[in-house]
Amino acid sequence: MAAVVQPTHPQLAVSAAIFRGGKVLLVRRARSPARGFYSLPGGRVEFGESLHQALSREVDEETGLRIEIIGLAGWREVLPAAAGAGHYLIMSFAARWAAGEPALNDELDDYRWIAPDALASLGDLKLTGGLEEVIQSAARLIQA
Repeated sequence: MAAVVQPTHPQLAVSAAIFRGGKVLLVRRARSPARGFYSLPGGRVEFGESLHQALSREVDEETGLRIEIIGLAGWREVLPAAAGAGHYLIMSFAARWAAGEPALNDELDDYRWIAPDALASLGDLKLTGGLEEVIQSAARLIQA
């Protein structure tokens, strides 16, 4: 298997804090970047796609879910920590589950629906940086 060659410029990505029944969907990455960490479903924006189009496509590809996008919950910049690592600007959106049950693709290997106020007590789960803040911001948008 050949090594993934990272672009030499920042990549725009999107993610979704998907709420259903008062819980948010966390997914575990099965490969780099962030292999073994729980995060939000999402991925890179393709040329010519709007952020909402990219988000709906990525959520569908990774989880098989349909969502209703509510609004921008925050953003996170991931700088290359080591040689060959990627540089990402991730726009994170609050969303409501609309249809489907999680059916993970090969980029993910686990999922959990978790109450946002229970995140702090999940000491055994590795979470991507800034995840709790994005989820709390998204929860406020969902409740508005």
